[in-house]
Amino acid sequence: MTQGAGQEPVVRTATLRDFRVPPYAQTPVPPAAPGAAPHPSVPPHAPAPTEPHASVPPHAPAPPHLPHPGNAAVGDEPPEGYTPTERDLPVINRGDTVKMETVPEPRPVTGEGLGPLFVVGDVHGYLDELVAALAAQGLIDADGNWAAGNARLWFLGDFTDRGPDGIGVIDLVMRLSAEAAAAGGYCKALMGNHELLLIGAKRFSDTPVNSGAGTATFQAAWLLNGGQKSDMDRLQDVHLQWMSRLDAVVEEDGHLLMHSDTTAYLDYGTTIDAVNDTITDILTRNDADECWDLFRKLTKRFAFRDEGGAEAVRELLTTYGGQRVVHGHSPIPYLLGEVGTEDGEDGSGPVVNGPHVYADGLAIAMDGGVTMAGKLLVVQLPLHD
Repeated sequence: MTQGAGQEPVVRTATLRDFRVPPYAQTPVPPAAPGAAPHPSVPPHAPAPTEPHASVPPHAPAPPHLPHPGNAAVGDEPPEGYTPTERDLPVINRGDTVKMETVPEPRPVTGEGLGPLFVVGDVHGYLDELVAALAAQGLIDADGNWAAGNARLWFLGDFTDRGPDGIGVIDLVMRLSAEAAAAGGYCKALMGNHELLLIGAKRFSDTPVNSGAGTATFQAAWLLNGGQKSDMDRLQDVHLQWMSRLDAVVEEDGHLLMHSDTTAYLDYGTTIDAVNDTITDILTRNDADECWDLFRKLTKRFAFRDEGGAEAVRELLTTYGGQRVVHGHSPIPYLLGEVGTEDGEDGSGPVVNGPHVYADGLAIAMDGGVTMAGKLLVVQLPLHD
């Protein structure tokens, strides 16, 4: 059983419609051992570290002397206490997953000088899979640099936890944002519930919060949901500031982009700007109970799958605009009823070929279930379905 930050083993529970805290997580959990320092920064051409998950296999064309494209600060050894994720929170280590094949043909330009629109589902620390998926769409080159000109790229949130290199993922997205802007395009990201969880674990640690079902802590919830000690050790102020300023909802080309498949966004405003401003204000006020309530609401799921799901999507579209909702958060195997929990059952992994369109064609699910050996999805919108 993965123990994240070196705590005693816990028994994970299935992810439910609403986040629930089991009894053992309702008492404060001590924070990570003091004295752990973030890894020192290294020059751009420093050699890449040897990671337990094998950043780039021998067949990848990236030169071996280059650092991993997602790592801005690395060390020579894995952080003390790092535990490879096991069956319940699987780390994918397939030799055929990291192929830096690029798509060289130029992307068509759409109206107003904007390029094509791409979206990325939940990454959860699987940096190698992300690099391979971006390269396969021609969005980055073999060195991990932006290669898509004026294309537009949106990440739907959940960069960390469960997988081996969440901070590397954030570093890559931050860097691509600058490179895309310089090339006339953009790379942007939305707030996921795991960003809220990591912010809360760092800010509030074992401070008790009122969970609605007893006393809980962000630290305990972070560990329960796959928090990795290596991420916490490398988390810096710049990462926290970046995550805290992310929008929660946007509309692009008739697509209403959000992380969670829930109508809880309606609790925070009747316009996109109002929702984003309200959530930013909550994080700025830095109140543990208020932040926990936000995290709890944005952890809800399946609002579009259940009976009345199409009506729920229509309510969001009527309120905020757009013709389709595009979301992450709930893995497609969940939505299809193929896998009951993110632990999986038989270890074989689900088969995910692409996004899942449902709710009378009004919703597109983008979480391919990379944490359960599914697929990390990077797709161009609109879908041709």
